[in-house]
Amino acid sequence: MSTGNKLKIMNNEQKELLSLARLPARLNVVETAVYLGFKQHDIPILVARGLLKPLGRPTPNSEKYFARSKLVEAENNEDWLSRATAVLSQHWQAKNARKKSSGVTIRLHSCAPVDAHTAG
Repeated sequence: MSTGNKLKIMNNEQKELLSLARLPARLNVVETAVYLGFKQHDIPILVARGLLKPLGRPTPNSEKYFARSKLVEAENNEDWLSRATAVLSQHWQAKNARKKSSGVTIRLHSCAPVDAHTAG
């Protein structure tokens, strides 16, 4: 498969969730990400920025659940989707900028650190 024709392949659980006639009343982080079209690691960022609110008052390390009714509202709200996309873009740009400014270059096949001033 060429890079120009990349297909997003869903696993069976994702297909099953999206094919349900009616979603469960509460969805976990993975299900929420699949339903809204985000990646699983994006959901905590959206929670931290106040764009998604988990049900109840979960402790920081507990599993989070989200109300189907709120997710349906978000899915149908183009402004919300645009804000969420912008927040994630800003988050990853800032994280990548911090990584670059640290001067550390990561090599997948090397255990030795590379000095940014002498590399390349």
